[in-house]
Amino acid sequence: MHFHVFYLINRSGESVSSTSAVPMSAKAICEQMLDRLQSEDDYLGIIGSDDSTLQILPEPDNQRYYVEVPIDAAKASYGCYVDRAELEALVRSLPQSFDEKTIPGLTYRPW
Repeated sequence: MHFHVFYLINRSGESVSSTSAVPMSAKAICEQMLDRLQSEDDYLGIIGSDDSTLQILPEPDNQRYYVEVPIDAAKASYGCYVDRAELEALVRSLPQSFDEKTIPGLTYRPW
């Protein structure tokens, strides 16, 4: 299954905006992108088939990632913390669209 991704890798200065997102399979995301998320300033966004977005924000000091589905209209998101193994398992099994019903374990968090 293919998605579109956007990202910022602070260390190298590489970035792709959400409007210029590039196609990538779940396997390629795991192999090419996850290990590059090393700074709190890095992020990875994955766009689903219905334009829903899953954002991945690393927290290297805590050896975890915050994974969220932002809901702009509600000024909130559904998210959870995962470790590296859980993150890879999540990405490899992503549904075509993202929300609190299609990704288990997400909790509501206002901005």
